[in-house]
Amino acid sequence: MLQITNLHANVGDKPILKGLTLSLNAGEIHAIMGPNGAGKSTLGYVLSGRPGYEVTEGEVTFNGQNLLDLEPHERAAAGLFLGFQYPVEIPGVSNVQFLREALNAQRKNRGEAPLSGAEFLKVAREQATALGMDMEMLKRPVNVGFSGGEKKRNEMVQMGIIDPALAILDETDSGLDIDALRIVGDGINRIMRKPDKAVLLITHYQRLLDYVKPDFVHVLADGRITRSGGPELALELERDGYKELAA
Repeated sequence: MLQITNLHANVGDKPILKGLTLSLNAGEIHAIMGPNGAGKSTLGYVLSGRPGYEVTEGEVTFNGQNLLDLEPHERAAAGLFLGFQYPVEIPGVSNVQFLREALNAQRKNRGEAPLSGAEFLKVAREQATALGMDMEMLKRPVNVGFSGGEKKRNEMVQMGIIDPALAILDETDSGLDIDALRIVGDGINRIMRKPDKAVLLITHYQRLLDYVKPDFVHVLADGRITRSGGPELALELERDGYKELAA
């Protein structure tokens, strides 16, 4: 599904990714772990097409398409979803309206008919209920007045409504208490653990991986993958840290 080959990327004049190679197949969940400043969030931003992140070398294909040739909205329409470490607040923009417009824009790009207001509300209600979120919260401005856990839960509702093929989740466990962590983990499994989907889960800690069991764990250090393994590698990192494994 996703093939990254020798990816180099700069932020300004500073090289961040320095020859990263990674392959994700449909049906797989991969966890990316590593120390601060290693390039984990940069990888997510480069894949999603965030401005200011310049690819200087390498290739990325997503379901056979050259991902780097696509604009951010085209990447989203192709099935890519980015979950933010710190979801932004958008005052004055209704959560429900925002999500309906986003979903219908993607459906239009794929040649699908837009959902009516009633059809969309049914989908939104199903996703909110599954994540224990009151529909009244979806009527509020996007993330405004939400706690950290509510923002992450809202993001899982967004992911359930958009129903992407590939989810890149950047430190989704950040700021979550134990109960919220379980709810978000269950949401990821329910929405994305399917034969035709894949997840790239960026995290510092093992704790989310207790709920979302990865097929593969990779260590990202100094802009490249330095080691890969199974779920046991995350336990090793939790026990010993990155010092011995980063190089």
